[in-house]
Amino acid sequence: ICAKCRCRFQNKEIGKEQNSCIYCGILYGTATLGRPLRETAAGGALDERAFLQLASIPAGTSAMAQSFSWYHHNHLGATKTEDQLKAKSVPLCSVNDVQLRFLCPDDLEEVRTLCQDWFPIDYPLSWYEDITSSTRFFALAAVYNLTIIGLIVAEIKPYGKLNKEDRGILSESMGRDADIGYILSLGVHRKYRQNGIGSLLLDSLINHLTTAERHKVKAIFLHVLTTNQTAILFYERRGFVLHSFLPYYYSIRGKCKDGFTYVTYINGGHSPWTLYDHLKYWCSLVVTAGGLCSWISCRVRSAFRWVCYRTISRFTFSQDN
Repeated sequence: ICAKCRCRFQNKEIGKEQNSCIYCGILYGTATLGRPLRETAAGGALDERAFLQLASIPAGTSAMAQSFSWYHHNHLGATKTEDQLKAKSVPLCSVNDVQLRFLCPDDLEEVRTLCQDWFPIDYPLSWYEDITSSTRFFALAAVYNLTIIGLIVAEIKPYGKLNKEDRGILSESMGRDADIGYILSLGVHRKYRQNGIGSLLLDSLINHLTTAERHKVKAIFLHVLTTNQTAILFYERRGFVLHSFLPYYYSIRGKCKDGFTYVTYINGGHSPWTLYDHLKYWCSLVVTAGGLCSWISCRVRSAFRWVCYRTISRFTFSQDN
């Protein structure tokens, strides 16, 4: 039983490295969390929400958990050189010491305090209860020294159930049966920004949605205030593109504010075609058909020459006899 959150689990030692509780993040020395008692109904498969520590990932876990280790060892090291770090202020924390875990009910008050500080929107208490307890949400926290310093909240929706203003994100050809990811919130504590934590959280979501089990998810989108230039620049650098302008979308402290919709496409998804896209497609067909016609014409000529040769050969043989 965890000393902090009192959740029950089964120990299965797989190493001697330091680990943390899968729910509350409290650190333990040599105890390694293994197979949780709670299993899914389908064949007793492990719940992948259980293993999300950067420090150690048990063998046999999903590609989602392994992707965190890949990001930790490769992506972060490749994007920030020593010269870049020296040019900026000294980082307030080391990403090596940051752990990722899903939110639990005990995090409600801490998450509520952070969101009230980060965002101008006042979320109801029921929203905090949902993101800290419901498996409907992908609610991932970045933890440093047992304190939440960043979080991302997203959910997967059927494309047909989106609001009217969001239904033009996908092409109609794939929108009927497709799912779409929606980022509700992404924030990092002010003291710990510019350390790659926001990118780490966003990449964790993208890695989760690009697994084979999530192939139906064709896009990820979000809404952002038009005045939030920092967030807009962050998402544009991460490959998101502006999709639409939403006038008076937000109501903040009694005042209406405009918003943008930003989207990035995954798993082969793409936006509805414009006139330019249709022209480009038909031109490519013409070019492809032109090459195909040349190949067919060449084969027909070769076949015709072969038939003529065989006919003449037989006629000559008959005359000789």
